[in-house]
Amino acid sequence: MTDLSTLRYTAEHEWLLIDGDTATVGITDYAAEKLGDVVYVDLPAAGTEVETGKVVGEIESTKSVGELFAPALGTVLEVNDAVVDSPDLVNSDPFGDGWLIRITLASADQVGLLSRDEYVALTAE
Repeated sequence: MTDLSTLRYTAEHEWLLIDGDTATVGITDYAAEKLGDVVYVDLPAAGTEVETGKVVGEIESTKSVGELFAPALGTVLEVNDAVVDSPDLVNSDPFGDGWLIRITLASADQVGLLSRDEYVALTAE
């Protein structure tokens, strides 16, 4: 299990595990719960350049369709094909096997990312 306090978060309910110049990205358990049963995930291809705050994918559930936003500037390094094949991983293990993409970060300066405590406070409102 990932130590959630080591992750960074966005106000759009995504998490990042930053390791050097690479970030693994997924959606939070809060977002997965609000979406309901995830049935389809559309992710950008490896090599796609992404810009902070811009839509890069889609997550469809039995309740709604949600957009996936790039949490940082960079290039998609890897896509989690297991999630594309089994979208329910987003619900069952959002902080583990349900990760979505890995990004090579263009900058170490990740403005606007939240700590776990800040994210918990945001979702409590």
